[in-house]
Amino acid sequence: MNFRELIAEVGITPRQVRYLIAEAFVPPPTGGRAHATYGREHVEAIRRYMRLRALGFTPASIRVLMQAREGVPFPVAPGVTLVIDPRHIAAGAPVEPLLQRISTILNETLNKKDTLT
Repeated sequence: MNFRELIAEVGITPRQVRYLIAEAFVPPPTGGRAHATYGREHVEAIRRYMRLRALGFTPASIRVLMQAREGVPFPVAPGVTLVIDPRHIAAGAPVEPLLQRISTILNETLNKKDTLT
């Protein structure tokens, strides 16, 4: 898609998109300046940034989250930390399957089971 189509898709101003690209929150377009094209990865990056901003994250904190190489740790309880790959943060994926899997792992790991009988 071209720049105008990208703007229509994401619903933000051209200036905002240029800022996000200049600050590396969104990858640069392909095809060079005269024939710049944008794809799903651009739309997803813009939407991820906008979701994080709506949640109250500052641009500086979003940059830290996105640049984390080993994952982003989120303490959820004393002694329990959830580490999330930065690609998944605010990506818009459904949460229910993850919650079910996490619940299963926690139950299997933390519940005492009588294995001697």
